[in-house]
Amino acid sequence: MARLLGLLTFLVGATVGMDGFAYDLGVIDVKTLAAGKTAWIVLDARPPAVYRKGHLPGALSFSWEAYTRIDAQKIPYRIWPAAELAAALGGMGIDENAPIVVYGDADTTWGGEGWCCWALIWLGHQGPVRMLDGGVQAWQRAGMAMTDTDAPQSGAGATYHAWPRGEVTINCQEIADLADNQILVDTRSTLEWLTGHLPGAVHLSWTSLYEGKDRHPIDAKRYGELLGKQGIDADMEPVFYCTGGVRSAYAWVIHQLYMSSPARNFEGGTEAWDRYPNR
Repeated sequence: MARLLGLLTFLVGATVGMDGFAYDLGVIDVKTLAAGKTAWIVLDARPPAVYRKGHLPGALSFSWEAYTRIDAQKIPYRIWPAAELAAALGGMGIDENAPIVVYGDADTTWGGEGWCCWALIWLGHQGPVRMLDGGVQAWQRAGMAMTDTDAPQSGAGATYHAWPRGEVTINCQEIADLADNQILVDTRSTLEWLTGHLPGAVHLSWTSLYEGKDRHPIDAKRYGELLGKQGIDADMEPVFYCTGGVRSAYAWVIHQLYMSSPARNFEGGTEAWDRYPNR
């Protein structure tokens, strides 16, 4: 009971309902995490090599680099199948009801903290998922401890029950048949955008979605202004894409934090679209 009350005290975020299903996604600040850290499982979204050099005490490594692969169609950066990803999380002692905090640093993760949050929601996570505001930079700037000792896999052997939520992703055929209320949003760099993009897309670089030395997510007002500049109103459903679904997943998280309209992450990205025969 004490653990539950602690969770209720420092949960930051709101349950998001969309098309008949719900999930609990939000942001947590350093002070709140530090005050109740033992109630959370903390995932480090940075590359494994960076994790090994220093991470939050007790944090487990969970990088997109480790949980994506080249698929049978030779498309890189594809997320592991749900059963395999669920087994990997279970092996880390994580089940679908666990309260999870994800952090990165924006620079080396390429928005991987957003990908981890999106991946958990896609997998059907039932517990709260929080992205650490300001990431590892904010943690260190607050004078919090770091360690280079790998976290023990306490509770290893848990069973993670996956219920994949297809509503948060999209495939090439669905891209080709976009509904009138859907709009493609290219989250890559300006240079990548100028060298070619999906037909009908607008450009909104993922780097415009965070600010400051600690890479804090922009606020709702600023996000709404950015959407407005691209002609995206509150009734439209953005379909975010990048090269392989990592940077676009970060954009998906920001949208879900602030907007009531649903959004999708084109996890295959341009790598999948370039190989699609009917484009």
